[in-house]
Amino acid sequence: MAKKILAVVSEPVSSEHLRSALGAEAEEDPEVLVVAPALNTKRHFFLADPDPAIDRAEGVEEETVERMGEGGIDAAGQTGESDPLLAIQDALATFPADEIVLFVHPESRGNWLEEGLVDEARRRFEPRVTHYLVEPE
Repeated sequence: MAKKILAVVSEPVSSEHLRSALGAEAEEDPEVLVVAPALNTKRHFFLADPDPAIDRAEGVEEETVERMGEGGIDAAGQTGESDPLLAIQDALATFPADEIVLFVHPESRGNWLEEGLVDEARRRFEPRVTHYLVEPE
């Protein structure tokens, strides 16, 4: 039975990133759901304008799914709530993941490691939570 992986991304990632994060488990053709939270800027949050964040999240999700497909990994995708923890919670309601992989980008706004997201996800969710640092290309 294929392992179910919930891949949470704030920037596009590739199949190589997923394989590096999973190691040998990636060779077992995992079932992957990519979730891109609709991360909003403070300005747009205060203006109650979520549309740019949703549009950006849709682009990140679509590009990630496409990159994974090009690399031989079958993945589906969806956008999520602006709070990554809520996005994970919503995804887990319909996708019973065996593992959650948070792809951390050191250059992106609001680095998830600095914000404590990885530790909070580990406390809150049942599946194993790992993170993978994606180096800038």
